[in-house]
Amino acid sequence: MSAVDTQSMHLLVTGANGQLGQCLADQLRAQGITHTLLSRQDADINDTVVLEKIIGDKGVTAIINAAAYTAVDKAESEAELAKRINEDGPAALAKLCSRFDIPLLHVSTDYVFDGNQQTPYAETDQTAPTGVYGQTKLNGEIAVQRHCSKHIILRTAWVFSEYGNNFMKTMLRLAKERDTLGVVADQIGCPTYAGDIAKALISIAKQLHDAEHNKSGAQADYGVYHYVGDEPVSWYGFAVAIFEEAHKRGSLKSIPIVNAISTADYPTPAKRPAYSVLRTAKIGQDYDVLPSEWRAACERLSLT
Repeated sequence: MSAVDTQSMHLLVTGANGQLGQCLADQLRAQGITHTLLSRQDADINDTVVLEKIIGDKGVTAIINAAAYTAVDKAESEAELAKRINEDGPAALAKLCSRFDIPLLHVSTDYVFDGNQQTPYAETDQTAPTGVYGQTKLNGEIAVQRHCSKHIILRTAWVFSEYGNNFMKTMLRLAKERDTLGVVADQIGCPTYAGDIAKALISIAKQLHDAEHNKSGAQADYGVYHYVGDEPVSWYGFAVAIFEEAHKRGSLKSIPIVNAISTADYPTPAKRPAYSVLRTAKIGQDYDVLPSEWRAACERLSLT
């Protein structure tokens, strides 16, 4: 890919206080790309009057929507709130992007699938969410596709980072409090470092900008893409890898005994996909984006 003129870019990031939003902020600052960060405290993504003014006044060239309601179990009892953030918000953003003729990069989830498949899910595989969270995220995807032709929907899964609340941080906290832990071993997926998701989104945004504005002959490939870690693993396997790395780096004095348990042993209000490995070939072919190396990310993170 030829060099992209990032000087003429201005990215608006919603959900700026989430773990992906904070990783996006880090990457945008590091790459010197002009951006505006919008948290829930700054503005509601459904507030089109405020958003329209921001887009117009700042000359926003694309929106990355990292805002989401992600409390999978609470969504079962907070369906209206989940709908407002995961469906209505993306719909409002898509309409604005269409009005201003700019791309919308929207982040979605493996929960749009039921998890009954035995081979990695492709972007074209049948969606069938089993809970409120997955259904609202799927409805958000449909709204983005309906209202904005210039869209990238990036499905990801098992997100972890140095920010926010996530499985890695929970495991490290529990490892310091308990000698023995039970971790689910019959759910399989691909851990994905939020910093790598941020890099992928920004890389795509840059390539879209190049195709749209610099007349380089590059083609803007819009649509649905999958982006996850490079190696499938169970939650049990992920926990073991986290503990081993933390112990090796000295941030965990001793590794707790980790017992493999089944999903049935740990009932939750929302059903989890048993298998949510996503195929990442398409994003590699269209945008030269490689899967997240989640073990390398574990090694790089400051595990404290």
